[in-house]
Amino acid sequence: MNGADLLCETLLANDIDVCFANPGTSEMHFVAALDRQPKMRCVLGLFEGVVTGAADGYARMADKPAATLLHLGPGLANGLANLHNARRARSPIVNIVGDHATYHLEHDAPLTSDIDSLAWPMSHWVGRADKSDLVGVRTEEAIRAARTSPGSIATLILHADAAWNETSISASAPVKPATLQTTDPERIKQAAKALRSGKETTILVSGLALRERQLEILNRIAIRTGARLIAQQSNGRMQRGAGRIAIERAPYMVGKAVECFAQTEQVILIGAKSPVGFFAYPGMPSDMLPDGCARFDLVAPGEDMVAAIDALGDEVGIAGVASALLQRQSPEMPGGRLTPEAIAIAIAHFMPANSIVCDESVSSGRDFFNTTHGAESHDFLQLTGGAIGMGIPLATGAAVACPGRKVITLQADGSGMYTLQGLWTQARENLDVVTIIFSNRRYQILLGELKNVGAGAPGVNASRMLNLDNPELDWISLAKGMGVEGARADTAERFADLLRSACSRPGPFLIEALI
Repeated sequence: MNGADLLCETLLANDIDVCFANPGTSEMHFVAALDRQPKMRCVLGLFEGVVTGAADGYARMADKPAATLLHLGPGLANGLANLHNARRARSPIVNIVGDHATYHLEHDAPLTSDIDSLAWPMSHWVGRADKSDLVGVRTEEAIRAARTSPGSIATLILHADAAWNETSISASAPVKPATLQTTDPERIKQAAKALRSGKETTILVSGLALRERQLEILNRIAIRTGARLIAQQSNGRMQRGAGRIAIERAPYMVGKAVECFAQTEQVILIGAKSPVGFFAYPGMPSDMLPDGCARFDLVAPGEDMVAAIDALGDEVGIAGVASALLQRQSPEMPGGRLTPEAIAIAIAHFMPANSIVCDESVSSGRDFFNTTHGAESHDFLQLTGGAIGMGIPLATGAAVACPGRKVITLQADGSGMYTLQGLWTQARENLDVVTIIFSNRRYQILLGELKNVGAGAPGVNASRMLNLDNPELDWISLAKGMGVEGARADTAERFADLLRSACSRPGPFLIEALI
């Protein structure tokens, strides 16, 4: 057995049985080792951003890490944007990056780079396996780090000679995850006291607090105390729809966010960050909370959030408080010209129960959230770190994690071009994904941001940087080239027909929605 075999066996011993990969020469012994492990599912991405984004989507839905396989520093660099999103989503990933053989580094070959420095900004843990006998230990350290609550990016750098050299070490017992700490009972009592104080209180939540059971308890806490319960603006995963709790998100636009929190005297944060603007704007605040607003973190990193929410419910006294669960409902179907609102309404009508929605529609899809409160139950996955090019890969990983569930991607056309190679992976793996391209043929959000920062109306040069025309993108041809069937809609009726059909059949399908 060589070091690469030991790496594979250690991953499998710890229930990491999916590897999203784009390998190169330095990783060929790991590729050969994977060939000897039929229990490992290997999924090829034609660009490293697809690999890392798919690992993010997989982790969000499987609640466990996948492995990635990237080629040296440049391969890692290509995948960093979606590792940034995964880091913000607190998705657990064991990110494996090959490096030259140890004795080859001194020769400064063309692909030599400082992989550690590239990895650290998007990783919580970085380690090197430079000897075959150390591969198992380093892999166990990476797995333990990735599974550290609430989820971490662990980057393991594997030297080529550590992979090909023989070892007598064998895979050990599965790594025991770090024990979750119990939240200090005094902190629970302080939070309950704040909730009963009569002050205008907002409970701002994210992470595991947005799962069905926890949301139901938090909703009862809010009813009992008169507090307002909302989610932070961007979240890794929300469980919503009919039979669940309706919860709003903090607004994206600064003006609306300031208005949303204007009366808040205290905010209790549960897995959420204190709300700030996505960007700075001249004359606008960065902090969305009013001056003097008290901030209270209920759960610290490494603590058991689920147990803390249960304890807060007991301390507040929610026995006998009933939650108002959403009933199945959807607005009346519109007709005529296709609009973002019409797209959202059609999804509310035709989305199957237990679907997964991956949202990178950016500005055009903002109607979706409010329109689909009463749609069939579904998981909602968002762009968490703001690095575009996430939607198609995220959906790819979610579909690998959850076979049998329909995945619907809300994808802006401009950001979709960053990682459209993910469509090829969907075709190759026959993944059940419907991709909806919001085709306005411009970076619509940037046209709005140009105005928001006070830069005025776009002239010739600005327009050429913000419009996606001359030539126009042909998403049906692009999808066909990747092996995915597609069709185009420019009316609400045509879109509804296409979506109904796509949701009733398995396999990948793309709808270009001309809006």
